[in-house]
Amino acid sequence: MSVETLKAESQGLRGVIPIELHEPTPEFSEDMTKLLKFHGVYQQHDRDIRGRNNRHYQFMVRSKVPGGRLTAQQYLIHDALADEFSQGDLRLTTRQGVQLHGVIKGDLQATIRGLNSALVSTLGACGDVERNIMFCPAPYGDPIRVQIQAVVEQMAQHLAPRTPAYHQIWLENDEGKQTLQKFDDQPVDEPLYGKTYLPRKFKTAIAFPGDNCVDILTNDVGLVALFDEGDTQVHGFNIYVGGGMGQTHNDADTFPRMATPLGYTPLEKVVDVLEKIIMVQRDFGDRQERKHARMKYLVHDWGTEKFRAKVEEYLGYALEDFRDMPAFGTDDHLGWQEQADGKWFYGIYVENGRVKDVDNLRMRSGLRKLVQDFNPAVVITGQQNIILSGFTTEQKPAVEKIMRDFGIPTVEELSNVRRNAMACPALPTCGLALAEAERYLPSVIDELEEELVELGLADEQFAVRMTGCPNGCARPYMADIGLVGRTLGKYTIFLGGNMEGTRMNVLYRDLVPAKDMRNVLRKVLQTYVKTRLPNERLGDWSQRVGVENVDALAAIPA
Repeated sequence: MSVETLKAESQGLRGVIPIELHEPTPEFSEDMTKLLKFHGVYQQHDRDIRGRNNRHYQFMVRSKVPGGRLTAQQYLIHDALADEFSQGDLRLTTRQGVQLHGVIKGDLQATIRGLNSALVSTLGACGDVERNIMFCPAPYGDPIRVQIQAVVEQMAQHLAPRTPAYHQIWLENDEGKQTLQKFDDQPVDEPLYGKTYLPRKFKTAIAFPGDNCVDILTNDVGLVALFDEGDTQVHGFNIYVGGGMGQTHNDADTFPRMATPLGYTPLEKVVDVLEKIIMVQRDFGDRQERKHARMKYLVHDWGTEKFRAKVEEYLGYALEDFRDMPAFGTDDHLGWQEQADGKWFYGIYVENGRVKDVDNLRMRSGLRKLVQDFNPAVVITGQQNIILSGFTTEQKPAVEKIMRDFGIPTVEELSNVRRNAMACPALPTCGLALAEAERYLPSVIDELEEELVELGLADEQFAVRMTGCPNGCARPYMADIGLVGRTLGKYTIFLGGNMEGTRMNVLYRDLVPAKDMRNVLRKVLQTYVKTRLPNERLGDWSQRVGVENVDALAAIPA
């Protein structure tokens, strides 16, 4: 059944999930796996175990965490569920969410109930709806940031699916078929999404002016909060539309795209404007070809002016023109930072977002102790790291001692290249992965650290991002060096993005075997050292000389 037909006939995303949930099989039917995504659940299997008839089915459960903000208790619930029902670790996502991997079908309901008991929902964390809304994670506690977080939560609540199916299936359903019959006649009212929801997923992020740490230009809608100097209130938002990272190898009709400026809206109208943008995508996005269904293609095909005119038609009023704002920089908010109330937060680096205990690095146990001992607020960052906030000055030595005791590196112990690297989960669980990413990138960074020291580049700031497929979950197309899985053991290399997230990179070399990765990147770095201008960064150099000319420059004697 096509996804559009399935959604239309699903009675508000319910389908026959209540029946299949209580069947003894370890998996759901293919159609129900498509509906499960709306509930924050992906059916997967361990691809390290070969053979179609030997599949070990398991599920990923993703929490929807607006702005990445969690209470200490909510974090500890995730941690406890990781032992009780998951594979013993947590995954912090590039969209400020939390994922539990390895949940079996029989434990899905208990897992989701456990999260909801702490007021954490998974509804809309995946699927063709507004996903998790991102916001700069720095918990400084100043009035502006508090106000923006409140807007994030207002947006998340307003744009969430209204279907009762989520509550019926996961929080009420203990009867299987009887429950399905019980709710057959209950109406489903989705005033925003309708019966078929959106053509594809929809992503929104809000940046603090001057800090693009959430990569707003990679989103369907990117907002920049604006306020006048000395003010304690936001007056409005600049709006970007039409970003998105996914593409398909060898399909020129698919491509990553940066969002482009649309206009400005006052604070009091921003939720209305976002809603109407979503409605335009709902009504005019491509429902025939899912590869062409993201809003970036609608903006690209129509042009920004036509798209803006349609949004204004839905609004019944005109958007204002784009306002001046500071140039983008970026900050990962790691280390100690002082809050507005005189307390402190600490940003902790988590390699590729995987919170687990391995040998002397007991990240998961260390974070659990910090949260249990100090009851901090918790924030997930867009770089897959974690921030704990609310420490007093007197508590700082105790925090640092716990980090040392559990082998958690301080920000001062990180190389720049490791600190700025990101990878998606890829193999063995992601069904779309063509190659390794999370399990492979650490070794690439190990090698790069050695090369950078040898070349005198250890202090350089640039980002390396790797994904196991071209869908771009770790946003590789914005990185100085993007590594994208092409097929098992081979990658496409892109060069020329930047740390600020304002420029896309360009294809440099295709089908590079993993065994050759170090040599290829070494030659790029050697050429960079030989031909760069004073203080020129790697991505800027790649753009200036032209990625197509890098190999020719490499052949020129120093």
